[in-house]
Amino acid sequence: MDASRSSAYDRLLNRISAHTAHVGVIGLGYVGLPLAIAVARAGFPVFGFDIEAQKVESLNNGQSYIEAVTSTALAGHVASGRFRATADFAELSTCDIIIICVPTPLTKNREPDLSFIRNTTGIIAKHLRLGHLVVLESTTYPGTTDDVIKPILEETGLQSKIDFFLGFSPEREDPGNRNFEVATIPKVVAGDGIEAATLVQAFYQGVVKTVVPVSSTATAEAVKLTENIFRSVNIALVNELKVVLGAMGIDIWEVVEAAKSKPFGYMPFYPGPGLGGHCVPIDPFYLTWKAREYELPTRFIELAAEINTAMPRHVVDELAKALDRRCGKALSRSRILIIGLAYKKNVPDIRESPSLRLIELIEEWGGKAEFHDPHVPEIPTTREHMALRGRRSLELTEAVVNDFDAVVVATDHDAIDYKAVADHALLIVDTRNVFGRLGLLRETVVKA
Repeated sequence: MDASRSSAYDRLLNRISAHTAHVGVIGLGYVGLPLAIAVARAGFPVFGFDIEAQKVESLNNGQSYIEAVTSTALAGHVASGRFRATADFAELSTCDIIIICVPTPLTKNREPDLSFIRNTTGIIAKHLRLGHLVVLESTTYPGTTDDVIKPILEETGLQSKIDFFLGFSPEREDPGNRNFEVATIPKVVAGDGIEAATLVQAFYQGVVKTVVPVSSTATAEAVKLTENIFRSVNIALVNELKVVLGAMGIDIWEVVEAAKSKPFGYMPFYPGPGLGGHCVPIDPFYLTWKAREYELPTRFIELAAEINTAMPRHVVDELAKALDRRCGKALSRSRILIIGLAYKKNVPDIRESPSLRLIELIEEWGGKAEFHDPHVPEIPTTREHMALRGRRSLELTEAVVNDFDAVVVATDHDAIDYKAVADHALLIVDTRNVFGRLGLLRETVVKA
């Protein structure tokens, strides 16, 4: 490293230590915005970049659209000048550290869609300069930082490890979990080379309480996938047990509650109507896709995905059986109320929510489906469920509940009057065991 390049490294390390390094966070969604505010709270000046002008305007007015970031906290950082949102990516040149927090969805063929990463990296390349630190946080397959991002940036003539620094640190957001926030969740970090690793570690140590360095960016990428594959496989196992034990007349929730009394060798996972969120239903496919390059099978991972993907259909089958046996009515002539559109309780996040698939399947049978969700007033535009956009949440009143042939509890939000539902619904299909937990079991309740 020559003198000018060495001084660029030393200068950035000093600016990180003094918390004067300017940080740019690209993508102000469920990952990017909480991270940006955590970085601002740590004392760094932060630019938040997003292509949506409405988001930028809202944020600069101190109005948050994500529950993990309160408008009060946001407004304070905006007023202090510590945080500013912008759609002008030319301002990347004024940043010392650039963090990429863009979506990594799947294609229709369940293959990685890196278009957001590629496009964002191309924009960064236009403004890349000597001494920049670029960190990817988006979940992806091992090798993305080295094989996708680095070549795009090096097309500028600047070289990683020499002219700029490159790193990876996987996001670990858990929407709705108030026990943890960005600053208190241990952060896995890695860099492309010793200097990059040192810079990435130094930066995140200034933002979060615990930093966990690993040997390479590919290892850090694999850590994130491993965490979510672990969840996917275990949820699939308990979903399969639900079906098998249910056929034997055994309650899976009672089994899990008893099993978790064992103080070693067991961790409870719970069944449900399917997987949702931006990680667990998607991330395993990033590894299965990459494994094909090495001609290696990933049967365990793919089987888990197959089981979890089948759960919405299982719930609808159980709903149809219950309507026939208990009400003498066909699903094709029934009106069904779905309680809970979000993929998990107490959040407004509907990404990959199985509730959307439940609505589609019910209507494929010829039934009519509506929903109630205290956190989701209207179904927004989604890539996979365009026909459902614009549908609005119904008010959950006694008259509304009575007006439906069955209620399906897909998400067990706390802000639901389950006693009123139990008292007035003609039939309840409970996919979360919420009525069992609350001691509200009735003859009208069917677990699925």
